[in-house]
Amino acid sequence: MSSENAENAGPEPIEPLAPGDPAPAVESSGPSADASAGAATDASGDAVADAAADAAPEAEPVEEPSSGADGDRSDVWDVVVVGAGPAGASAAYAAAVAGRRVLLLEKAELPRYKTCGGGIIGPSRDSLPPGFELPFLDRVHAVTFSLEGRFARTRRSRRMLFGLVNRPEFDAQLVEHAQKAGAQLRTGATVTRVEQHGPSVPDRRTVAVVLADGETVLARAVVGADGSASRIGAHVGVKLGQVDLGLEAEIPVPPSVAEDWKGRILIDWGPMPGSYGWVFPKGDTLTVGVISARGEGAATKRYLEDFVARLGLAGFEPALSSGHLTRCRTDDSPLSRGRVLVCGDAAGLLEPWTREGISYALRSGRLAGEWAVRVAEAADAVDARRQALNYAFAIKAGLGVEMAVGRRMLAVFERRPGLLHAVITGVRPAWKAFADITRGSATLGGMVRSNGLARRALDVLDKRMDTDSGVGPAGRGVTRKDEEDAAAPEEAAGAL
Repeated sequence: MSSENAENAGPEPIEPLAPGDPAPAVESSGPSADASAGAATDASGDAVADAAADAAPEAEPVEEPSSGADGDRSDVWDVVVVGAGPAGASAAYAAAVAGRRVLLLEKAELPRYKTCGGGIIGPSRDSLPPGFELPFLDRVHAVTFSLEGRFARTRRSRRMLFGLVNRPEFDAQLVEHAQKAGAQLRTGATVTRVEQHGPSVPDRRTVAVVLADGETVLARAVVGADGSASRIGAHVGVKLGQVDLGLEAEIPVPPSVAEDWKGRILIDWGPMPGSYGWVFPKGDTLTVGVISARGEGAATKRYLEDFVARLGLAGFEPALSSGHLTRCRTDDSPLSRGRVLVCGDAAGLLEPWTREGISYALRSGRLAGEWAVRVAEAADAVDARRQALNYAFAIKAGLGVEMAVGRRMLAVFERRPGLLHAVITGVRPAWKAFADITRGSATLGGMVRSNGLARRALDVLDKRMDTDSGVGPAGRGVTRKDEEDAAAPEEAAGAL
């Protein structure tokens, strides 16, 4: 496996347990991410909580470790998490509720803005800490789909499809839950690098996290959740196969305009292969954005300008405009190196077709926090490596399967957006599948694996794409046949 290749090379001596150190955690096994996550919780549960009771009583503040630590547990954090977004906050929460001493580092001051539509779909909701109250600004019951502003069709649902939040409030609330669980937060702390060997590292069970001001923080395990330009991801050796540029504007609108959008979003399949735009209503503000392949910066900017003008919003001054790169991992990209794990954007984990990342951040962050507890407890490099590989298995068995299906959907969308538009708006089972996925009652990967009709439909779309688009690798820039497909949904339905 690639995560094995990314480990520190060469055999390492097995060190005996130091007095007071916990025994290594018991391995878990399981066929899915959920099973692996459950095994991690079960195996560490009571024993971890008991071991932590003496080291860090809940009622007393935890003393911060010093840079001159010699490996004693009182001077070394169990888990250090870098980045306080959804992935990092989830990882910190998961490790803290297991009774570990957790430090959460964030370079910005909270709350801070993040370029993101803010859609909370079912898998995101189901991954939140117990008692988390979602700060919804709107609840979506209808979706209008269009193809470059044409062939607009609206599908409605009596049940809520998903909710919309502002990321600053949502992220801050996640951090608060991690803190209530016992994690310590430090903002304004920029991490420049991590070291697993060298003079800053007192022993083989310790990782040194070096800050921009020169301070060194020591930990038994590190979780990198520091975004798509992750320094921790660079240390692990994360490889990226898809990079996209998202541009977004937060546009305040008068009540009459806000009322027209209430409960309804717009998804517009865009002019460049793989591109699309969105309008998400959030009270008196509309979040309007577009995304397309990196390297199409000028065209992406024009798309956003044209999109805003077409919607009749050009006369309203945006309160905020921003841009962001999203990055998807390759199949063989590592998820760990030594005692360092990566999750969320730092690992390149997001849905390739829609580039939805919040649910991937929450789910991978939770798994990373649970497995970081086991890495922290590992007495030697062999056991730490075993736990890290178990984390990689949990990710690949769950999110990895969904990403593989998402790549196939993206390939179809890039070449035949008109066909996909016709299917999702004109074929009832396709709309039902969309609704089920957004609500969380189904996943894209699970649907293709278990539903014969969905699997055959995707196979048919693959074949039609190959036949109609010509020979060549799946990807951007292939000639599309949009008009005919979008104008004739019954033909698209017949193809299935």
